[in-house]
Amino acid sequence: MTTMESLIGLVNRIQRACTMLGDYGGGSDGALPTLWEALPSVAVVGGQSSGKSSVLESVVGRDFLPRGSGIVTRRPLVLQLHKTEEGKPEYAEFLHLPKRIFTDFSLVRKEIQDETDRLTGKTKQISPVPIHLSIYSPFVVNLTLIDLPGLTKVAVEGQPDNIVQDIENMVRSYVEKFRSAVVTITVFPFSFMPNCIILAITPANQDIATSDAIKLAREVDPTGERTFGVLTKLDLMDKGTHALDVLEGKAYKLQHPWVGIVNRSQADINKNVDMIIARRKEKEYFANSLDYSHLASKMGSEYLAKLLSKHLESVIRARIPSITSLINKTIDELESEMDNLGRPIAVDAGAQLYTILELCRAFDKIFKEHLDGGRPGGDRIYGVFDHQLPVALRKLPFDRHLSLQNVKKVVSEADGYQPHLIAPEQGYRRLIESSLNYFRGPAEASVDAVHFVLKDLVRKSIGETQELKRFPSLQAELAAACYQALERFREDSRKTAIRLVDMEASYLTVDFFRKLPQDIEKTGNPSTITADRYSEGHFRRIASNVSSYIVMVSEMLKNTLPKATVHCQVREAKRSLLNHFYTQIGRKEGKQLSQLLDEDPALMERRVQCAKRLELYKNARDEIEAVSWAR
Repeated sequence: MTTMESLIGLVNRIQRACTMLGDYGGGSDGALPTLWEALPSVAVVGGQSSGKSSVLESVVGRDFLPRGSGIVTRRPLVLQLHKTEEGKPEYAEFLHLPKRIFTDFSLVRKEIQDETDRLTGKTKQISPVPIHLSIYSPFVVNLTLIDLPGLTKVAVEGQPDNIVQDIENMVRSYVEKFRSAVVTITVFPFSFMPNCIILAITPANQDIATSDAIKLAREVDPTGERTFGVLTKLDLMDKGTHALDVLEGKAYKLQHPWVGIVNRSQADINKNVDMIIARRKEKEYFANSLDYSHLASKMGSEYLAKLLSKHLESVIRARIPSITSLINKTIDELESEMDNLGRPIAVDAGAQLYTILELCRAFDKIFKEHLDGGRPGGDRIYGVFDHQLPVALRKLPFDRHLSLQNVKKVVSEADGYQPHLIAPEQGYRRLIESSLNYFRGPAEASVDAVHFVLKDLVRKSIGETQELKRFPSLQAELAAACYQALERFREDSRKTAIRLVDMEASYLTVDFFRKLPQDIEKTGNPSTITADRYSEGHFRRIASNVSSYIVMVSEMLKNTLPKATVHCQVREAKRSLLNHFYTQIGRKEGKQLSQLLDEDPALMERRVQCAKRLELYKNARDEIEAVSWAR
């Protein structure tokens, strides 16, 4: 096997693998990496009736393409030519019919038509999914050509109005291929080597300035470095005219030479004139032409095929290092994504239960990391105690409750029909107990604030557990179980917090009251105190004493409420958040476990597509390595 055969054959094999595994460039799922667009190829571009099909048949030396009016080529045809030894029979194979060999090329034509209709129906719709055809013959050179639908300006009957733009978009997706490759691979100096060679077919008997193929080629390849111009129908030009200005590169200059082609006439086609005879006639035309005889050695379909084959081989050789780099990089990315997507789900109930428990443990680990500081969020609980609770305590309306007017009212009501003699103990108790009731609000608010933080951390932890993303049903069930558990913890914490407040009201600190009689001892005159017990100063002292007591209790609650909340909610969430859920899971049957592991269909499809694409890239890597060793 020659170097050219091995390199072009290498790309042929990778292209076939691409199509089999769903990668056909612009028409495939853009969310997945595409290898097709990194592979060098020759795209055949031309308007309808430009002679495109005749050029391809001349290169092959066989009649095998569908013919007719309107849009005949409705799917890309990847034509892979393999040169065989002299005397070997010619035959063709389709990728979609791997076990069938075609020796009758009229059946090849029919199969192309049938396979097109299979995907697009018998309408005039188009499809980007390519047909792969391999032809083995001693009369061809090793070459791969991609025949694209002919560019058109007007939709024919039975076609949608957007068919013109759809065809142009499809053609552009092929001829612009090299741009994406340039973006992807930038480490090699030859990464800017054009990736798609454009074979622009233009009829010589029409104004070349209006050529659809040349217009498109100029747009995507303004320097002309990857465009090969082909002039067809030279023999049909008006008498006395010629195309020397174009063929000699004086007009519409490209970096590669123009090649003139003389196709079979319609009469020859109708008579089924053999293509080998037609090639001979083409050579004779150029050799005997007064206008073109000096260019005869660089004209004709045989010369065109050799020119393209040689150029394609040089492009492939230059691109192999960057393609290899792209393949290795993409394999790493796909394997990483496959790890994130996870393994397919087992059918066995025991294995499913194990999977669910593993997923729960992964979630629980992340949840605890949030609480313990390994991930952000747990600090918000400290913020409740350090900021929200003190602010709420400071905002309690003690100034209004211990106003002079209210203190008089409460003390008088507590005395009843008999006024207090020395210290208004009942008045003190009522003032203190009613003041302590205000602490219930901040206590319950602290419990609720911590509850909402924990709920949010559960939600975040579920979202951050990569393995859980595959299972929306399990996510929902797990979240519901966690929220139920947190509700139980909140209720326990609320009861404890309220109990702390009630404990302060049920037994007042005795040392505080022991200070009250000291005022009498210091003055030494009880009658003075008695006389003063209904004065404003007396009630202000009561308000001041109660306020001091409330401040003391507030400081204690500022320390004890966080302890109770952490003990009842945070500590329990770390210890037993999933205990009840584990008990429920252990009682479920196989069918119920399967429902929990009912994967998101989009993720299932993504895993299948990634697996196929990974297989493609690994096969391509093996193919390239095999060729490298052979060389």
